[in-house]
Amino acid sequence: MNILDYCAANPASVPLTASAADAIAAMIQRRMGAAAVVDEHGVVAGIFTERDVMTRVALCGRDPHSIPITEVMTTPVLLATRSTSIAEATEVMITHLKRHLPVVEDDGRLIGILSIRHVLERKVDELTAQIGQSATV
Repeated sequence: MNILDYCAANPASVPLTASAADAIAAMIQRRMGAAAVVDEHGVVAGIFTERDVMTRVALCGRDPHSIPITEVMTTPVLLATRSTSIAEATEVMITHLKRHLPVVEDDGRLIGILSIRHVLERKVDELTAQIGQSATV
């Protein structure tokens, strides 16, 4: 299976000119725990996650509409490509304690965001199917 099969369609993303509030709105709209921050060519420059909201925005005393995303995004960002296997991506996420991993083309343009939740949901579905098959044998 391709890594994109595990990614949500239409990943949340915002431009480098966005505010923290814009990124939060994109995450809520897409029902994702992270938004990629991309330049004018769609190349990933950073990632903004729920953890960033909690640690860099929530209690800072500033209006999220006035906080440039570039001040609160995580960078450098770990990336995967189409050729990255799910096993490799999962290992990177676990090793580096990351719950989201942007998936990019070879030129760095965003094509998806892999979530550990999506990986786990897919693996649970696969295990459930295997259990069901072995129960009927």
